[in-house]
Amino acid sequence: MDSGVEQTRELPQQITIDTDTRDILARETKYQIQHGFRDWTIVDVDAHHSEMSSWREVIEYLDDPILKHYAQEFQSRTGGAPGLSNNVPGLRYQDVGGRIPHQQQIAEAVEDTSVHRDVTLVRRSMEAMGVDYQILFPGNLLSLGTHPQPRVEAQLSYAYNRWVCERILPADDRVKSLMYLPISEPDVCLKMIEEFGENPNVAGFMITSIRYKPVHHNSYIPIYRALEERNLPLAFHAGLTWGDDWMKQLDLFISMHAISFVLCNMVHLTNWLVHGMQERFPDLKVMWIESGLTWLAFIGQRLDSEYMMRPSEAPLLKKLPSEYMRDMFYTCQPIETSNMGLTEQTFKAVDAGNQFLYASDWPHWDFNAPSTIYDLPFLSEQEKKNILGENAVKLFGIDVKNKKF
Repeated sequence: MDSGVEQTRELPQQITIDTDTRDILARETKYQIQHGFRDWTIVDVDAHHSEMSSWREVIEYLDDPILKHYAQEFQSRTGGAPGLSNNVPGLRYQDVGGRIPHQQQIAEAVEDTSVHRDVTLVRRSMEAMGVDYQILFPGNLLSLGTHPQPRVEAQLSYAYNRWVCERILPADDRVKSLMYLPISEPDVCLKMIEEFGENPNVAGFMITSIRYKPVHHNSYIPIYRALEERNLPLAFHAGLTWGDDWMKQLDLFISMHAISFVLCNMVHLTNWLVHGMQERFPDLKVMWIESGLTWLAFIGQRLDSEYMMRPSEAPLLKKLPSEYMRDMFYTCQPIETSNMGLTEQTFKAVDAGNQFLYASDWPHWDFNAPSTIYDLPFLSEQEKKNILGENAVKLFGIDVKNKKF
């Protein structure tokens, strides 16, 4: 990386959809240089790209010729709308009425045609934030878990997985992904694990948490066994929805967003713990993504209290639920720091120095740059290094020889 170039970039006075990613993130670049942590190993465990801008490419990977025809036809009727997906484009509150345009669209100029446009944009964000490795996720496809047609969810996720493995990941070994698992179709999941599990840039697999299927259901057991046998981590990625009956009572986006990202993972984690999945799959590495952190202390103590009063209802458990939680991994984004004392206690409750993983969630409106971890006053330097990258290096078995631009 050319630090001279880094220092010449300035935060632009006005950010538009055409602004270069490196200019939007220029303040973070300067901050890292000034504070001397730019040479640390940094792994971004949750970042996104706009797969919908490449939707015409993605649907060409559909196996089912009838569904492919539908997707192409739906796309031609609606212009830019993603044919066959259940994404609702009308409620785009996340860009705050256009005031955070990089959330709405990244339309900056990209001259390099040797790689897919998304590769260039990912590299720019990594360069600006000093990230050595980045786990890339889709955006709108994270709502596929509530698709009214489970077969279509499976087909679309399969097409996306193949597309990202062919068009994006081979271009740069520092860019990796957790493949989407449509667990409503367990047989398809097993095929995906067989097909993508050996790919060196597939860091593991991911289940979208906005769905209404109990994660301990017997039909999913072969999926977890296959992942455990292959030493492939499993992530639960949270999301937003107004479709849940509880969420329908919240009539502002801020209210729904605050609760939705937490509630979905809280429900799945509770089922995972109480039904003894950690005992059944002790070597399966499980992580929980994009729910923030403050819920962890609450749910750990709440489940401990319930379990101590009714242990007969969780006969597989050999220790407290909160103790099992200390064996799992959690991304920090969006980190809550309005009350630093509570933040510190949450870090202590779940062994943050060994179990927390840095995530940016770039380019979404509530993203966290690496400096949000570096600035936490109660962490030691080694704990900061662990959270920013070293925990993820161990979790995913990343070979750090190829680090940095």
